[in-house]
Amino acid sequence: MDKTVRVAAVQAEPAWFDLAAGVDKVVDLIGQAAARGAQLVGFGETFVPGYPWWIWLDSPAAGMQFVPRYAANSMTRDGAEMDRIRRAAAQHRIHVVLGFSERAGGSLYMAQAFISDTGELIAVRRKLKPTHVERSVYGEGDGSDLQVHDTTLGKLGGLNCWEHFQPLTKYAMYSLGEQIHVASWPSFSVYRSAAQALGPTVNTAASLMYAVEGQTFVVAPCSTVGRAGQELFCDTDTKKQLLRTGGGFARIYGPEGSELATPLAEDEEGLLFADLDPALIAIAKSAADPVGHYSRPDVFRLLVNRNPAPRVVETSAEQVTTLPAHHDDESLTAPMSPV
Repeated sequence: MDKTVRVAAVQAEPAWFDLAAGVDKVVDLIGQAAARGAQLVGFGETFVPGYPWWIWLDSPAAGMQFVPRYAANSMTRDGAEMDRIRRAAAQHRIHVVLGFSERAGGSLYMAQAFISDTGELIAVRRKLKPTHVERSVYGEGDGSDLQVHDTTLGKLGGLNCWEHFQPLTKYAMYSLGEQIHVASWPSFSVYRSAAQALGPTVNTAASLMYAVEGQTFVVAPCSTVGRAGQELFCDTDTKKQLLRTGGGFARIYGPEGSELATPLAEDEEGLLFADLDPALIAIAKSAADPVGHYSRPDVFRLLVNRNPAPRVVETSAEQVTTLPAHHDDESLTAPMSPV
């Protein structure tokens, strides 16, 4: 990162469970961000087709009514919808980090797509560990989903939501030299009066601490819940109290902890903009670099497996090994007991 970069963070309500309308909204917001000079725009967690709030409001059995529609409107990484978003990025010459529910076979994943300003799909990463009841909807990522990419803007990475509460995940990301980080959040709408860990105070603090710990700029897009969302998920007054409208707390932070954009009201849709001066990274790292001069590798080191974990691995006959005819371990050579 050798020059100032203008970025935008989206704060908007998704087009709930409507893939075509969701892509329309993404393309429109890409154009809005580019029109105001942004070189990068970030979207919230599972912005397409929206976050599955039913999982926090009722039983798994009751939530099954939403599952077929949600799966059908989740996006693949190589389909026509992704191609359209890539074309919009190329048309407007802007980098995009998009949170979406990825459909792969019969499974869904909480994904982030990294798209360059030429429309190249740089990568798609998946949330390593869906949080709490999210595991009833989504599968897990693997070590290959710890990614930082060399782009024309600088070293760009991202994580979803409560991945920012996983210390080892964060340290692994810091070690890759991130300069711009996209922290994608859904909305801070649920259990606002009962669970502070799900609310804006704790979660905006997580974005801020990521910036300060990693000495990286953090672009933190955050979705909202409007009347459309509440009508979709809340068929009782109790659910309306559990899932509040609003919840938009998009932020942009500097690597030394400065707040670089004026927040919107939590129920307001729009874009936050900030100009990222790379000099701030040098200033922050001179004080504390946890993977450099402020580390103690003689005391602490992190072991990371960055390899993908495929479900099926093909092998050839030549690769199949057998035990030798004679082995010192009698347990391996003794006859099997009858079943």
